[in-house]
Amino acid sequence: MIDKYFLTIWGGMTPGLANHLWQSTLVAGAAALLSLALRKHHARARYWLWLAASLKFLVPFSLLIGLGSRLAWNHAPATLVGPSLSVVEEISQPFTRSVTASTAAHGTPAVTATPFHWLAVLGAVWLCGFLVVLIVWSARWLRISGAIKSAVPLSEGREIGALRRAERLGRVRRPIELLLSRTSLEPGIFGITRPVLIWPVGISNRLDDAHLEAILAHEVWHVRRRDNLFAALHMLVEAVFWFYPLVWWLGARLVEERERACDEEVVELGSDRQVYAESILKVCEFCLGSPLPCVSGVTGADLKKRMVHIMTARILHKLNFAKKLLLSAAATLALAVPIMFGLLHPTQSRAQDQAAGAAVAPTFESVSIKPDTATGDGTFRTKVMFSLNDGSFTARGITLQKLIQMAYRIQDSQLSGGPDWLNTQKFDIDAKLNQSVANEILKQTKNQKSIDDQIALKALLSQYFKLAMHPENRNLPVYDLVVAEGGPKLQESKEPRMIHLEPGELTSSGIPIRLLADELSQRLGQTVVDKTGLKSNYAFTLRWTPDAHEDERVIELGHKPATVTTSSEPPAPSIFAALQEQLGLKLEARTDAVPVMVVDHAEAPAEN
Repeated sequence: MIDKYFLTIWGGMTPGLANHLWQSTLVAGAAALLSLALRKHHARARYWLWLAASLKFLVPFSLLIGLGSRLAWNHAPATLVGPSLSVVEEISQPFTRSVTASTAAHGTPAVTATPFHWLAVLGAVWLCGFLVVLIVWSARWLRISGAIKSAVPLSEGREIGALRRAERLGRVRRPIELLLSRTSLEPGIFGITRPVLIWPVGISNRLDDAHLEAILAHEVWHVRRRDNLFAALHMLVEAVFWFYPLVWWLGARLVEERERACDEEVVELGSDRQVYAESILKVCEFCLGSPLPCVSGVTGADLKKRMVHIMTARILHKLNFAKKLLLSAAATLALAVPIMFGLLHPTQSRAQDQAAGAAVAPTFESVSIKPDTATGDGTFRTKVMFSLNDGSFTARGITLQKLIQMAYRIQDSQLSGGPDWLNTQKFDIDAKLNQSVANEILKQTKNQKSIDDQIALKALLSQYFKLAMHPENRNLPVYDLVVAEGGPKLQESKEPRMIHLEPGELTSSGIPIRLLADELSQRLGQTVVDKTGLKSNYAFTLRWTPDAHEDERVIELGHKPATVTTSSEPPAPSIFAALQEQLGLKLEARTDAVPVMVVDHAEAPAEN
């Protein structure tokens, strides 16, 4: 049971994780383009872009879409989604869309082919990586914390005087405590809510007053910008998504732009460029760099590039109104588009509830199941009817296998296991939906009547047949049903859905191609996947000559095989040729991983 549980979790989580990484990558790409456009502007603008790209990893669009869905109008139909939002869905959730397409093609929810032991391995690998990152950072944090505990507060001296002047220039209201440390760590800001400045003993003797002022001004700007807080948030992103190289690349960009932003602020406050560059180099000679991004020092990022940037007198443009408006619009769209998508495209369960117009799940309130009383004359007497007029379900001569196929929309080869009587013992069933659902159906117009019969049938199977199953993926031969050259030879039909089967003949009206694929699967004994792309309902008659294999399957079902006639008319072609000649469709063979439902337990119901 544990492996089945994890298979289910994996099947739901994998496309969601893939979509989240894809969406976050798109946001990072947009941030990169905007950063390139702002390369001649202040570094703080580019820093906020990279920070937004990092925080996107903590805020999945699905949360915003869910928020929009909850705010959706009670009677907002799903058809309000326009082409532009459909494109948004295709781009932002490509993996979910592919899973949905696979589900529709196979007629059953797609089940991951990844075996349980691989799920356990992948989960263990992620957990190990997560713990390794936390352990490394915890060890470094304890090292700095130990230095803090052994440090001595400094209350006077030229360092304190320079720090207070830098605080006034940087408009920092709360005084920063300065701690003298005997470690070789560089000067750095430790803490988030009450930051303190670690100052290594002896470094002041190597710095002139101008050097000291420049270094302290740099650290004050780290406090002013709250760089430790934002660095800690990105460290959380790196810990959770340690396996994704993009997050580490974003971390490097954040450190690079934050140090450059502080450099620009120090120079703009009047520090001499050469003196400031010398002060950083002196610190590098005497101290070790900060081991954690959330402890902001002075020696971070690529030192060579920083020296070139500091020593180059260039005009840095400020964001004008147009560019501020552009960035504000981009941020607003990033939040508004998924929320609007959720408003206009409610979640599937919500949309189904609105479409059905019923607050109660469709379940049968009265059920009669009896053994089939057929005389065994060998004719096709299995009959199934689901009436939308009164919510009644009637089946004659139906097997449990056929019921399972109807309830889970799977084909013959997609069912495995079960008792010996699964496909031989037949039942007559009369059932009726609960009254509240039946009343809702009666309120619907003729063109809108619909019901999720799968839910009701699954409940019937679970309650009366004690059915228990689990999904698997197996490599099986399948057929793709595609449109042949020359196009389909089908007539669209709006008549009530009807299928009449005889050996070697199928007559129908008002049915989708999906049902034709189901019936072909029954005849051929292999899964047939509808890949025609035809969406309408059709009326047609298909005649063919069953082969020996199909006759054997018909006999197994308890029916008579096709009889050989002595008519002067030429015999009907094989089912493959008949499809192409009569319907303009053809079957293409291949092997694929097919979702299979394995029956773990089933009981024949007592007559009631």
